[in-house]
Amino acid sequence: MSDKKKVIIIGAGPAGLTAAYELLKGSDAYEVKVLEESNAMGGISRTVEYKGNRMDMGGHRFFSKVPEVNEWWEKLMPTQGSLSYDDKKLNRQGSLKAGGPDPESTDRVMLRRNRLSRIYFKRKFFDYPISLKWQTLKDMGILTTIVVGFSYMKSAVFKRKENSLEDFYINRFGKKLYSMFFENYTENLWGRHPSEISPEWGAQRVKGLSILAILKDMFGKLFHKKNRKVETSLIEEFAYPKLGPGQLWEVVASEVRAMGGAIETGAKAVGILRSEDGSVSGVKVETAQGTSEENCDYLISSMAIKDLTLGMEKVPDTIRDIAAGLPYRDYMTVGVLIRHCLLKNETGIPTLGNIVPDNWVYVHDKTVHMGRFQVYNNWSPYLVADPEHTIWMGLEYFCDEGDRMWSMTDEKFAKAAIREMVKIGLIASEDEVEDFHVERVKKAYPAYFDTYDRIDELRAYLDTIPNLFCVGRNGQHRYNNLDHSMCTSFEAVKNILAGVTTKDNLWNVNTEKEYHEGKA
Repeated sequence: MSDKKKVIIIGAGPAGLTAAYELLKGSDAYEVKVLEESNAMGGISRTVEYKGNRMDMGGHRFFSKVPEVNEWWEKLMPTQGSLSYDDKKLNRQGSLKAGGPDPESTDRVMLRRNRLSRIYFKRKFFDYPISLKWQTLKDMGILTTIVVGFSYMKSAVFKRKENSLEDFYINRFGKKLYSMFFENYTENLWGRHPSEISPEWGAQRVKGLSILAILKDMFGKLFHKKNRKVETSLIEEFAYPKLGPGQLWEVVASEVRAMGGAIETGAKAVGILRSEDGSVSGVKVETAQGTSEENCDYLISSMAIKDLTLGMEKVPDTIRDIAAGLPYRDYMTVGVLIRHCLLKNETGIPTLGNIVPDNWVYVHDKTVHMGRFQVYNNWSPYLVADPEHTIWMGLEYFCDEGDRMWSMTDEKFAKAAIREMVKIGLIASEDEVEDFHVERVKKAYPAYFDTYDRIDELRAYLDTIPNLFCVGRNGQHRYNNLDHSMCTSFEAVKNILAGVTTKDNLWNVNTEKEYHEGKA
């Protein structure tokens, strides 16, 4: 009989697989088993392959100013040392690492990609975040620009008390820009008006970003200021796995298995068992073969904190009520394959087929439900079976599991999305679409309303369970970036290896006023 301590990890997404890898690498004193409900690695960071074309679920830029994270990525998927297919074809000079692998001859490689994300508003492109260059002012018009300027000055003098996300945005951008570029999109994303959402979401996602930050960045570029500080939303380059984000997690999963860890797919955690002293004693697991129980000494959970708590034994009613009221936002995406797009590339950035060079575009149009669209060709040419002659786009829609949109058949949903492509001027007619594929993603976005204002009570209760560690975006009900989710697992593993049961270091990831990825 093994004297190793058994660790069960719920979820084979970034947080769960990072925890498994780190624990096995850090000690041979633990038996590690990962339970994954689906049959794919990566959670919401998975890659879906359809007829040779690959879809990135949500769009995942690999960027961090946390050295430990960058070293981790580099070790598992080294940075390219030779030009990628599209850079070669277009004679573009990409960022290369001496001695790095050639993406044309190997798959296990991290590409370096230029970042471009814009806003599509009134059939015009605006920088995201909004820049104050001449083209922006021209597209907004003189009158609107004047209103934006006075609106911002008013917000700078008369600061609102930040009781809601609406207050947060108006304080940083002024009411006019807020109404143009934040209000409708945010309501579409969350299904709630920004006035009903906690300002903490803005603090989580837009740390340090404001008109003032945009001006500083603009003048820094203008005067070629060296070592200028760049807010995360303003980064200009990022790393990206050759075959999409899920490829990295498939690599990590193979490393976990090679070190002796077990990963069981099609295994849904449906209950958390407790000992007399209140600690976790095991997990109830549902598979195609039926329901069974797995004992454990430690539990690392990246499953939704709502489901974790509701499936747990011996939880007080007040805590159960908080968990039951935590909201999430789900989304659906349809990959569409086309040969022609009406959008013109007026950026001066060369692309295959001269398509627009954006990674993703935020759609700000009240006449459609579309929230964003991705151009997978620009994430990696290797995501597309024929990147020279076809455009592989992902149209993203925010919804709630079980609502009208979610309940549509794949074909009905895709046809509705394709009609919206015509409506906002992406394609000339529905006949342009050669093929499509639909995916649904549950609990993609933990939301900051309803019982969220009492989440500290829930956290405090879970922290009393000594051998339970909550990690990742859904595990902490926090809209973390990929690197932050990984960092919560770094901290959890450090605690387990050190025999520490306090959890403050896990929850303190990405809570600083300055963006956590900031580095002196």
